[in-house]
Amino acid sequence: MPVNIPIFRSSLLFLLAFYVGSAASTEQHDCSLPDTNTPAVQAPTQGCAVILGNKVAQWQINHLDNFDYLAPRYHHASSNPQGWIQAAFYIGLTRWVDTVNDPHMLAHIETMAKAQQYLLRLSRGKHADDHAIGQTYLWLAERTGNTAAYQPVKALFDEILANPSTVSLEMNESLPKPKAYESVCQDRWCWADALFMAPRTWLKLSNITQDKKYFDFADQEFWLTVDYLFSEQHGLFYRDSRYFDKVSDNNQPVFWSRGNGWVFAALPLLIEELPQHHPSRNNYIELYKKFAKGLVSVQKPDGYWPASLLDPDKVKTPEVSGTGFITFGLAWGVNNQVLTDDIYKQSVKNGWQAITRAIATNGRVNWVQQVGKAPDPVNKQDTQLYGVGAVLLAASEMTRYEE
Repeated sequence: MPVNIPIFRSSLLFLLAFYVGSAASTEQHDCSLPDTNTPAVQAPTQGCAVILGNKVAQWQINHLDNFDYLAPRYHHASSNPQGWIQAAFYIGLTRWVDTVNDPHMLAHIETMAKAQQYLLRLSRGKHADDHAIGQTYLWLAERTGNTAAYQPVKALFDEILANPSTVSLEMNESLPKPKAYESVCQDRWCWADALFMAPRTWLKLSNITQDKKYFDFADQEFWLTVDYLFSEQHGLFYRDSRYFDKVSDNNQPVFWSRGNGWVFAALPLLIEELPQHHPSRNNYIELYKKFAKGLVSVQKPDGYWPASLLDPDKVKTPEVSGTGFITFGLAWGVNNQVLTDDIYKQSVKNGWQAITRAIATNGRVNWVQQVGKAPDPVNKQDTQLYGVGAVLLAASEMTRYEE
């Protein structure tokens, strides 16, 4: 099915981006809109999305120089813009800048990227997590014409193509492994999170260089991982091979919400940038639709997706990172008429309402499960940059969501 991706640049967004400056200082979420004759004012969800998205983005930008709001064990990893934690935030922020065209946020991204000299972490050269920030560098190159922004990514990917890994996708922790690896298999995309972190970087490099070899490699690796980790029975992704036979305390298969959210959010981002006649394009869309069916069936009545998707009693609290990524993915499908059944429209509405309940009045995103690989307990005050990135992705689609 061809997907038409509209470019949303209405005058209402500019009006709302200006208006949010006053709204952000209020003591409660003020989603009311100024009186205008613009018909879009009749869709309050769109206005709320702009206001809340700006609040959320600005709160996180204002807290990039001090991470005292996180447990000390997360300070080092969270403070590195080249790491996956900040990279996931910037993927959401670049999407948000494309939505509201905010010059100050664009300037912030440019400043960050220049300060990093557009470099990737090279200590784990083939590890997908360390490729994620490349999506932001390439986005800048596309937006500004600065070809220097993608040269380090190209250099690393050329090295990988010259010496691709052939290790098994099995997450075998008994084998010798490099430092900061869970398993040697992470030289390939052997865990679900990797499908968010790396493939889009390869695709964007192909698009900007007009050299298909980069995405040809990524496309092949992507589908090997899908064939390995996607459960046709449940319509969900195992996080990695260790979970094939694992069950929860309540004897249910373990499908991690954020792990599935990573992959589901990646699919619209990939589909948008795939050439219309790419031989794999329809395969990505078909996977997206099967995946959407599996996810919508396990949403909780309160709008959140449980941390353990098939065992809502494992972690009973809200969890926003998985919910944010999944809501983004579903909203994209509804907005682009890939998902047309009413069940998806209601799911998006419920998911977005759940997200808004987790945002503090100052824009801080609460109820974000901390760094991990499985369904773990979540506290209200838990937050993290990737959770903010997930909310910004969701908000970007809700700015054009029609109820």
